[in-house]
Amino acid sequence: MKLYHLRNATLVIETDLHVILVDPMLGKRKTIPPFTIFRYKPKRNPLVALPKNSRDILSKVTHCLITHLHPDHIDKAGEVFLRRKSIPVICNIKDEKQLTKRGLNITQTLNYWEPQPFLDGKITGIPAIHGYGFIAKAMGNVMGFHIELANEKSIYISSDTIFTEHVEKVLVEFKPEIAVVACGTARLDIGQPLLMRMNDILKFVALAPSQVLANHLEALNHCPTTREELRLALIENNLLSKVSIPEDGESVSY
Repeated sequence: MKLYHLRNATLVIETDLHVILVDPMLGKRKTIPPFTIFRYKPKRNPLVALPKNSRDILSKVTHCLITHLHPDHIDKAGEVFLRRKSIPVICNIKDEKQLTKRGLNITQTLNYWEPQPFLDGKITGIPAIHGYGFIAKAMGNVMGFHIELANEKSIYISSDTIFTEHVEKVLVEFKPEIAVVACGTARLDIGQPLLMRMNDILKFVALAPSQVLANHLEALNHCPTTREELRLALIENNLLSKVSIPEDGESVSY
């Protein structure tokens, strides 16, 4: 299995038989308004362009998973890409109506904790809580995915979430061989962080049974945590050997 990190949470999972796109934010730089105006500099998003190799990687995509509807996970360019190629989309049952309205080809919907057949294996939707405190309710429905395909490593895409009992259950009981965690510690102008604080990222990595891929870094104006800050925190806690922190356009083979 090979994972391509394109930008932010946009990820491509490549196996011998399938190429699965996750959360396509495919627009040009500065096509989305700032997510925060006062707490951090009000720069337009995304802050960085897609990597040059993204077109080649995307040309192979066979399926798409969407964790939630925020524009840094499915933007207008991502919708156009999925519509143009009529790519089969798998999503939370709560997002089906909205994504169908946008003209996407929804072929499978998931409820939390209910495993379903998926390609040559199975997929389970995992609850994700998008923020600490009251802000999580305003962030809406989010779903992570635990995927087990034939003759491949199992993978947990935790999506935009804080550390919760649900996250802990997947890491401890499902024992994913690859776990993807959003590490940007995003914050709006009000409320607590929308993603794990550093101590919870470290807890996630420590509990993960095998390898971890860190994403959601250095692409949005409300995500202050940098790759270097994450790397230093992992080194200080003797956890770096478990974690890949890919640059945009980089792939990691498992």
